[in-house]
Amino acid sequence: MLLLASNAMRLHHIALRTKDVGRLVAFYRDVLALRPWSVQRGSGVWLELDGVVLMIEAADPNEPAPPAGTRELLALSALDGDLDRARSHLQTCGVPIEAETAHTLYFRDPDGRRVALSNYVFPAGDTA
Repeated sequence: MLLLASNAMRLHHIALRTKDVGRLVAFYRDVLALRPWSVQRGSGVWLELDGVVLMIEAADPNEPAPPAGTRELLALSALDGDLDRARSHLQTCGVPIEAETAHTLYFRDPDGRRVALSNYVFPAGDTA
């Protein structure tokens, strides 16, 4: 059994499956400014997300969509931590904000996944 030290692990990639690859790629590219990294012939598009790959993949015909109203979440750092600018940008793009806190804006991607932009800074962890 291979054991990895927790500090050696980091996020490798995230895969979002969709019935409409073009629509979902356009959302993450145009609204959230993720850059295309690679086109996977016939199966999807990979977007660059600060050293992590966000894979937008074609769902199988009988694969279920994300459950309506799901509270599962893909949270991204707000650009420069500026929530006012992020809010204005989302409104300009016609993306309704579903909820917000002092540090986070919540909205949905075209498939109904919950997405957030946050400026929350996590406190330093206890390394002792």
